Amino acid sequence: MSKQPIIVVLGPTASGKTALAVELAKIYNGEVVSADSMQIYKGMDILTAKPSDSEMQGIKHHLIDFLEPETDFSVADYVRLANNAIDDIAGRGKLPILAGGTGLYINSLIDNIKFDDTTGDKELREKLFDLAKEKGNHYLWERLFEVDEVTASQVHENNVSRVIRALEVYEKTGEKLSEHKRASRLEKSRFEPVMIGLTFSDRQLLYDRINNRVDIMISEGLLNEAEDIYKNKSLNTAHQAIGYKELIPYFSGQAPLEDCIEKIKLETRRYAKRQLTWFRRDERIFWIEVDKYNNLEEILEKAKIYIAKCIKL
Repeated sequence: MSKQPIIVVLGPTASGKTALAVELAKIYNGEVVSADSMQIYKGMDILTAKPSDSEMQGIKHHLIDFLEPETDFSVADYVRLANNAIDDIAGRGKLPILAGGTGLYINSLIDNIKFDDTTGDKELREKLFDLAKEKGNHYLWERLFEVDEVTASQVHENNVSRVIRALEVYEKTGEKLSEHKRASRLEKSRFEPVMIGLTFSDRQLLYDRINNRVDIMISEGLLNEAEDIYKNKSLNTAHQAIGYKELIPYFSGQAPLEDCIEKIKLETRRYAKRQLTWFRRDERIFWIEVDKYNNLEEILEKAKIYIAKCIKL
């Protein structure tokens, strides 16, 4: 049985993934499947840099702006819905193009990682969330490190949901999440991926783009969007988004706006660094250093040459 061809456009935030994915979709008669863990939520358009209608240029995008922010959503949910979207796209004779910066989503889908959703325990999850609030995120992360060093080393301590999920799996099954993932990879993937990564030879240029993007978000109304989230205390997932939590001290009158904006820029730069660290482990990725090219057309040409070497479309 032949494998499903899929183009994957990945990289850190603000690297130009959406623009390249859209151009590739226009050339190869494709549709885009988002791999962004925050763009799935409604009402968080500016906060998550969700692509606008003009940026999408009429190309259909899947798994964007479809879920209420208070809804629980797991990696297993993403893999299931992404597979459904890909089947739909391919069934209509089009090419699926995966685009995003959430490495866990991309690898879980492409590498056919299986998840056992029967181990969910809402009571345990809430207990662990309370523990994080009481003793801090680092305390919870250290607890994970003690039982599953591999997973802990791949998860930032502030990504509380993932830390808790890993602890939940261990406490309910006695099995490390890292071991579960290793075993699940033994079943071959159904995809033939062509993975294209966008990066920068000069990291400072990426950071400058991030800083500029945050300034644009502020001018487009990020404060109003974040304040709506602040008023809705039930949105646990939204509260984790970079660009929201850094503004809480401003909304609560504990810090000036300028300081909070600088914190957003800092945390976004740190997030981009973590994204690159994650992706650099994958030797299948063909990297394009964006700052070495004059425009999108040149980057697109580089991508097309690589794609032609990998698959016949």
